[in-house]
Amino acid sequence: MTTGSDVSEDLSAEAARLFSGRVEFLLSAPQLKFLPEGDVPEVAFCGRSNVGKSSLLNALTGRRAIARTSVTPGRTQELNFFEVGEPTQFRLVDMPGYGFAKAPVKVVEKWKQLVRTYLRGRPVLKRTLVLIDARHGVKPVDAEMMTMLDETAVSYRLVLTKADKVKASDLAATLAKVEAEARKHPAAYPQIHVTSSESKLGIDELRAAVLTDVRI
Repeated sequence: MTTGSDVSEDLSAEAARLFSGRVEFLLSAPQLKFLPEGDVPEVAFCGRSNVGKSSLLNALTGRRAIARTSVTPGRTQELNFFEVGEPTQFRLVDMPGYGFAKAPVKVVEKWKQLVRTYLRGRPVLKRTLVLIDARHGVKPVDAEMMTMLDETAVSYRLVLTKADKVKASDLAATLAKVEAEARKHPAAYPQIHVTSSESKLGIDELRAAVLTDVRI
């Protein structure tokens, strides 16, 4: 069972220093023509609406509101870019939530097209993090997203969120199921990260993983 804990202390400390430094919102891109220059590595975050992407970004960066949080699914409707480091070492990209978004069908399709095209045509994209709610495990829409990433040859890490919301026995069972699902997908990274934005479980390890990815 791999849960993101096998990282060196040096790498973890370096990642913590980097994330505690300059982290700033750069821009929101509702269309591809608004993307920033592809001059630094990027790591994208995706997941079902209300999976906790904004909360995880806040936890990773040690900020309270670097990314807005909301109980309303589908609030993030654009690609939001955040710069890390001074000078900028890499960017974090908050992608639109998928599934059950409270928006018209045509708007949702527009988001999907934006995400799909970004994934396929962004050479500086080093890794995508697919967030899975630990309370629910992999849903059909998550599996669809994983398949799309497989087809676009974008490697990704699976990250369980809200791990503090479930009992240890249930969490272990969910983790086993997610690991089994990951083995079906060629682009899925074998290591599963278990996190909690509230208790900070797994946050240090995920920071180190992101730093490793951007240095590929």
